[in-house]
Amino acid sequence: CLCQPYSRKISAKKAKKKEREVIVVASKVREYIKEKDCNTSGEFITELSEAVYCLIDKAVNRAQENGRKTIQAKDV
Repeated sequence: CLCQPYSRKISAKKAKKKEREVIVVASKVREYIKEKDCNTSGEFITELSEAVYCLIDKAVNRAQENGRKTIQAKDV
């Protein structure tokens, strides 16, 4: 997974190939950010979703390395 959202640069071709379904609730994220008196850029939701995928992948790997199939809070 691409776990470095701040420093990564992806070519347009790779970005299309790597595109996954958004896993966060965009309206809830935007609402939360609005409550903080900030705005949301167009690509923020996609990047946040990629960060969540990365976090999940790390948790899955940790659980598997510990011989478990159940992801637990301690895996995050």
